[in-house]
Parts: sequence; structure tokens; C-alpha cells
Amino acid sequence: MAYNCLILGASYGSLLGTKLLMAGHDVTLVCRQRTADLINSEGTKVRLKLRGENELRTIDSKDLPGKLNACSPQNLIASDYDIVGLAMQEPQYAHHTIRTVMIRIAEEKIPCVSIMNMPPLTFLKRIPGLNTSSLGASYTDPTVWDRFDPDFMTLCSPDPQAFRPPEEQANILQVGLPTNFKAAQFENLQANKILKQLEEDISAVKIDGKDVPVKLRVFDSIYVPLAKWSMLLTGNYRCITSSEPRSICDAVHSDLSKSQSIYEFVDKLAQRLGADPSDAVPFEKYANAAESLLNPSSAARSVAAGAPFIERVDVLVQLIARDLGLSNAHIDETVKIVDAQLEANVL
Repeated sequence: MAYNCLILGASYGSLLGTKLLMAGHDVTLVCRQRTADLINSEGTKVRLKLRGENELRTIDSKDLPGKLNACSPQNLIASDYDIVGLAMQEPQYAHHTIRTVMIRIAEEKIPCVSIMNMPPLTFLKRIPGLNTSSLGASYTDPTVWDRFDPDFMTLCSPDPQAFRPPEEQANILQVGLPTNFKAAQFENLQANKILKQLEEDISAVKIDGKDVPVKLRVFDSIYVPLAKWSMLLTGNYRCITSSEPRSICDAVHSDLSKSQSIYEFVDKLAQRLGADPSDAVPFEKYANAAESLLNPSSAARSVAAGAPFIERVDVLVQLIARDLGLSNAHIDETVKIVDAQLEANVL
């Protein structure tokens, strides 16, 4: 059965969208009207390498079995869709037109899979014993999530690294690190049925008889996607400095012992919440992968470009730790640097 999939956000969202299109599902990308016009005219193009190949393959949406459409938020009918992918940056959901769409999605109880770095506050309510009432300060507008039912919200760790080449048009995305999307299952059984069908269909796709990287993996544990937090706090947010942004590689490898201490602190924090140690990615594996991440993180690029708001997983982790009576001086330092840079963008 082909599902009708809605994805909010056409940049990183086009990666998940392409995987769904390859598996025969229909996809609508929600974006600015200008970008929607481009996508509806020329489709999307995702570049990635297959295992064992040195050259990038270009996957053109026009050649895929699923149907692709793009539209602005104003032209959306939420009830048309079976499942929603949340692929915008967290601050974007506070915008009036997006917020209106979110209200309609919540009212229809359409299953939502977040591929944001910042977990929806609704998803965090699924973690037993976590006091979510104290975490609102880490969100641009926490009330965006008030109407959503936790049974229909899940989190998918956005581990694949992808970027839009600056010289290219907005319908082109290039994969730098072709790892898998790791999703926690839903509480709702029907939503889970859809999610697991998507997992199977994406896994079955081949190109010239070869396996295609960037799969969707669904896990019973709700804690698996939290493994991304240690990577974000160790690398992505530490790309933001008091001067120019640095690459993820530099952030991690300029002081490997400090990086390891941050990484292990966040891993242990996830375990305090209920994660199994096996849910975590070993630091050595992450550090090795970081060697190939030669660009600043998207958060650092946004700050350098003058953004007044970004996703604040650094603050979220700090607040959760504080609630558990824990702190980490390196994380506190990171939060202070990011706060100062964002404040400078406003003043």
C-alpha cells in the first residue's frame, strides 16, 4: 500500500522524501512558494554514494515510482495525509503559518515523525519520570506542542549528514554521511504499522542491484534517538565559537579528552532517563566519523549568518541535567557562548 506522506521542510526533508519516493510512496514537501514552484517544475535531486563507489549518484525525483508535490503552508489540507515528517528547524514551528498547519495536524491526530535535532516537547512526555514542565525555556515557543497527543508523536534521530551546496539551487541536496535514520516506535498501534511498513519498503530499494544507504530503522526503545544528543553537544554546538565557526572535525578533535568527557556525560544522562548503554554509539566510532565532517554544523552556519534563534538542544540537555542534580562545566560553557552569539545577532 502506498502512503501519502507530508514533510514539513524541503531541505533536509528532501532526503527522507527521496527515500519514501524510491519506495513507491507519495510525498508532499512544505516550503516557501518560490521553492515549491522550483520543485514542482524540476523535481528534487539528492546526491549520495553507494557503498564501494567513489562517484556520487544523483537520484532525481522525476525518475522515482512515488509522486512528489511541493506547496506552501497556506495551500495544505492536513487530513489528506497518512503520516507527517517534521523536518524544519524548531524555531520555524513558531511562525504563524506553520503553527496553523501544526494545529490542524494535531487535531487530525496524524502520526508525526520528527527528524529534528530538537525533540518535540510532546515526545519527551513519553519518557517516564521526566519533568517536561521545566524544559520550556529551551524551546522558541513550547506551546506549539500543547495540542499533540504523545501516542502519535515519535522521534527519529537525524544521523545522516546532508547539506545544500551553496552554489546550487534549493532543490538539490548532497549527502555527506550516509548513516541511517533511527526512529523510536509510536505508542499508537496503527501509527506503528505505517512506520514499520515504511521501514520495510525503504530497506527493499536497490539501485542497479546494489543496496542504497540511508535507511529508516525502527526501534522498540524510545531512548535510541537520544544517542544523537551526545554527538550534538560534543560536536555541533561546539562549532559555535566566540569568533568564526569551526568544523565538526575541529570541534571534536581539537581537544579529544574534553570531547570524550562531554560525550560520556550526555550518554550517562540519557541512561539516567532510562536508556540502555547499548542504545549509545561508542565515542570512538563517533570520533572517527567526525574526521570526515569538515564543515561547520548547520547550527553554527545559522548563527554566523545572523540567525536570532536556533534549536537549543544544548539548553535542553543542561536543563534535564539540572533537574537530575547534575551539571557539566563544558556544557555550561557551550551554552554561554551560544547565548552570547545569538544575543549579538539581535542587538
